[in-house]
Amino acid sequence: MEPREYPLEVLYEDEDLLALNKPVGMVVHPGAGNEELTLVHVLLYHCADLRGVGDELRPGIVHRLDRDTSGVLLVAKHDVVHRALVEQFSGREIHKEYRALARGVPSAASGRIEGAIGRHPVDRKRMAIVERGGKPAVTRYQVVRVWDEISEIQCFPETGRTHQIRVHLASLGHPIWGDAVYGGTHPMVGASRVVIPTRQMLHAYQIQFRHPRTGETLAFIAPFPKDWLDVIEGLGKGAL
Repeated sequence: MEPREYPLEVLYEDEDLLALNKPVGMVVHPGAGNEELTLVHVLLYHCADLRGVGDELRPGIVHRLDRDTSGVLLVAKHDVVHRALVEQFSGREIHKEYRALARGVPSAASGRIEGAIGRHPVDRKRMAIVERGGKPAVTRYQVVRVWDEISEIQCFPETGRTHQIRVHLASLGHPIWGDAVYGGTHPMVGASRVVIPTRQMLHAYQIQFRHPRTGETLAFIAPFPKDWLDVIEGLGKGAL
């Protein structure tokens, strides 16, 4: 795997780890047959000693974000910190806040969604809430503000399952706006004009954790990307 130069928005960096704001449209690590630019390629350029930290195909990576989800991501620079951060994630000691723009307005302004998540029984590329074979998943949420047909929602995942927030919000009947996989791209009936984002509007807004070496509690906020700000501006002006 060859290092590749690409601008990184670094939120914090020291000799042990870094926190960055992952851009929209970038896959975190390569998969089988995937030769496109990934975050790992860029990290290998940014951190010369990262190769071999953790998994060979995912050096330094301790958690993931979907391709079209933006926001804060932690990277470990050596094995001791990698193991420590993985343990914090496994022990649910790391606190994460996401922001989502969801279709419609939940009947309850706040709540807790519980539903085991596993592969969809028919479409194996999707995840779903399943009765058997799934992994326990919990997401707390709080509605922040509301427009006619869109809600901005704070999401606090207590577990870290694949597509968890996307699946859980869709299970309420309020899929993330622009999410083509889980039903967020249907036309907006009451809108003065139909505007559909080009990706699911989900952003990893904040993360809080304990620094593995110093024990200090650190918290980082990832600024929203331009497409998110443009959509919010349009909503605020009543254009959508």
